[in-house]
Amino acid sequence: MLGDRISKVLKEAEYPKTWPYTADDFSRLDESNDSRFYSQPRLVYHIDDFAVRALTKFYRQHFVPLADILDVCSSWVSHYPDDYKARFVAGIGLNEVELSKNSRLDEYHVIDLQENPNFPYPSERFDIVTMVVSVDYLTQPLQVFREIGRVLRPKGMAYISFSNRCFPTKAVSVWLSSNDLQRVYIVGSFFHYTAMFSAPTAYDLSPNWGITDPLYMVTASKLPNVNPT
Repeated sequence: MLGDRISKVLKEAEYPKTWPYTADDFSRLDESNDSRFYSQPRLVYHIDDFAVRALTKFYRQHFVPLADILDVCSSWVSHYPDDYKARFVAGIGLNEVELSKNSRLDEYHVIDLQENPNFPYPSERFDIVTMVVSVDYLTQPLQVFREIGRVLRPKGMAYISFSNRCFPTKAVSVWLSSNDLQRVYIVGSFFHYTAMFSAPTAYDLSPNWGITDPLYMVTASKLPNVNPT
């Protein structure tokens, strides 16, 4: 089954010595400004209910209690368990209406990470960083993943979930030309090339394989002795 293969992708991964991607890999069919594309709020899930429940279940099993959390590429919902109590939750996203309706956020910032891949937070501010079905749109993923590493505390966790559902005109070229196994490798490589994280781990969270939306998770922990600047 593909699920078994997903978990093995990063265990067996070998990475080139240097960043292997080109600018063309992060080109898109629609290169217009993302702030314009996302100017209208979309108060819908971008994965189906089965995948949403699988994601929430995973968070419930893995989140440490009373964490400071940053939700990157956030929207009107973060899919955290209703009974999970965080100390503080911040969001970065593109649409202010969506962010303002997210009841889990204590504060938020409207930022286009394609134009400015910098987070407005000090180093080592958070215990957890999440990103849900958005990694496929990043045109500057290395810079964004470095920021994830910078704002995480030592041994803090990053949780990057994704599916094969997307807005195809806004997904980057390398994503559209890859299959699900290759996409797991790609996300793992983003962690690898920051040199700030432990070896990433992949999970297949797909609840009903071949019937409902697939869902994958790649996680990694911040190394304890990394200079965050």
